[in-house]
Amino acid sequence: MADGSTVDSGGRQTAAVIITCGMAASGGLIFGYDIGISGGVTAMESFLKTFFPSVLSRMADAEPDEYCMFDSQVLTAFTSSLYIAGLASSLVAGRITKAVGRQRVMLLGGVTFLIGAAINAAAVNIEMLILGRLLLGVGVGFTNQAAPVYLAETAPPKWRGVITTGFQLFIAIGVVAANLTNYGTSHISTWGWRLSLGLAAVPAAVIILSALFIPDTPSSLVQRGKLDEARVALRRVRGSIADVEVELIERSVEESSKMEDGAFRRIVQRRYRPYLLIGVAIPLFQQLTGIVMIAFFSPVLFRTLGFGSNTALMSAVILGAVNLASILISIFVVDRYGRKLLFMVGGAQMILCQVHSSRFYS
Repeated sequence: MADGSTVDSGGRQTAAVIITCGMAASGGLIFGYDIGISGGVTAMESFLKTFFPSVLSRMADAEPDEYCMFDSQVLTAFTSSLYIAGLASSLVAGRITKAVGRQRVMLLGGVTFLIGAAINAAAVNIEMLILGRLLLGVGVGFTNQAAPVYLAETAPPKWRGVITTGFQLFIAIGVVAANLTNYGTSHISTWGWRLSLGLAAVPAAVIILSALFIPDTPSSLVQRGKLDEARVALRRVRGSIADVEVELIERSVEESSKMEDGAFRRIVQRRYRPYLLIGVAIPLFQQLTGIVMIAFFSPVLFRTLGFGSNTALMSAVILGAVNLASILISIFVVDRYGRKLLFMVGGAQMILCQVHSSRFYS
């Protein structure tokens, strides 16, 4: 303590931390790519002609403002199957992560996503499409559960806000990359949709390679009783000259306390209830705003408003680029001005935009 090693370990930003957390944050690419790619693919005439000809015929006969022209139970099953599988897999991913570690779960998620991408690209019927989507969902569920935890456990406390925002940054990059891909492949009249779906293998390969070259988190290794490996992992991310013994002891005590109390019994205690409420309410109400669905179905939404196919896809690119720019700004201000300010500014912007939209369409 006298040599200030605890302060250093909490505040030092080493190249190893940046590289390791950057690789872990790349897990957001697969979720972002899928958000951006699926809505664009379902707006491509070649895709609809192959699998959903009835939807395509309704599009030809419908007025521009008839939103029901995309109404199809099977098409809905194709788009929603990923999220159903993602929800189911995320419920079990926590236990698997605890048993085998964050790094292995990210690797498993990447491999599953890669297989799903290959099946979708080669699909010749609806069954193959939905099977591929289910595997994509499992990959997203595993990776989305493990990667943010990995970042939070690896990042020095002083830089935790910036580093954990990296996961959201990679999601935004994946969305923009997918929208650009859709815009490019839409000009391939017959098999462009296959290229869009198949290129999901690229972000999957990125997370697989990243997971192969990063160690598991010290907390996960301590939790599984691998103290020597935890010490090596800490030295890698904190720097070889840092004294990691104090931090290792702190993590051991913390994990022992969790095992004694039980994580779920501990979080429902009175003193932790505000954190439980915040942890549930923030992601819940963020999803209820519908922002993810707007990003997902933006090409379809723009086509419903009367945009042409290429114009709708380019509008989705612009939407994704604005989102990416906003995240880049938040990265630079989150640790300087705090999370509360970003919540207030972002919430106020969403209220104003939604009120304006409701007045516009009323």
